[in-house]
Amino acid sequence: MDKSKNKNFVSAASRLSAIASSVMDLHVRIALQEVDREKRRLISGGIFIAIGAILLLMVLITIHLISYLFLNEFNTWEPQYNLLLIILIDLFLAGLSLKLGGKLIKGPYLPQTLEGLGKTTKAVLGKK
Repeated sequence: MDKSKNKNFVSAASRLSAIASSVMDLHVRIALQEVDREKRRLISGGIFIAIGAILLLMVLITIHLISYLFLNEFNTWEPQYNLLLIILIDLFLAGLSLKLGGKLIKGPYLPQTLEGLGKTTKAVLGKK
């Protein structure tokens, strides 16, 4: 009895891995087609995103310095407590950003992906 359960588990696991592999292959193929069609736009967009990210990093460092100097001047705390406050605020904002980003990434799949997933699932399960 245990062997049949084990065999069913292995069979289900192999089917799931086949589905996951097929979906990844499909995504890679679609992404490569899009990249081939729009290389120039993607490269220039990537350059502008990198410039924007570098400038944003400089602004954030400047904001941190200004907030540290402000906290040092207007309260009687030790400097390490001022830094700890800035770090805690950063941690909170980073967590909030990661949570929001995670929710935004979970979105609808491309119609081609859903179609490919359906075909793969039917082929693996042996349905027509």
